[in-house]
Amino acid sequence: MKQKDPQNITVFYDGSCPLCASEISYYKRADTDHVLNLVDVSSKRFSGDDSVTRSDAMARFHVRLADGRQMSGARAFVELWRAVPGWRWLARLASLPGVVPLLEELYRLFLRMRPLIVRGFGKYQRFFGTSLTR
Repeated sequence: MKQKDPQNITVFYDGSCPLCASEISYYKRADTDHVLNLVDVSSKRFSGDDSVTRSDAMARFHVRLADGRQMSGARAFVELWRAVPGWRWLARLASLPGVVPLLEELYRLFLRMRPLIVRGFGKYQRFFGTSLTR
């Protein structure tokens, strides 16, 4: 089956989170189709819009598709993977029955553990002087 042409997708991410920023940096490099519009919601320039507030975007990963539909959490990651070459296979895998709800539960678990994970990631960066995505 032929992959339809990717459309632009707006990605709302927390640039103040070193783990999040590192992951987004990886997606940016993988975006050879140049379809990602990356919005750092931690920036003073972002105050939210009609569809997503700053506090919502800081608390949970969001994307907005070209047609205006907005998603958060696991569904947002699936749409991001669908747009980025090299990750489309994961979006196809996520289309199997029951996968997105499982990913959402894992994402919610990550959100609860995020402060601890971010602290560990920061220590890793300071110790090795690099990020995981270089």
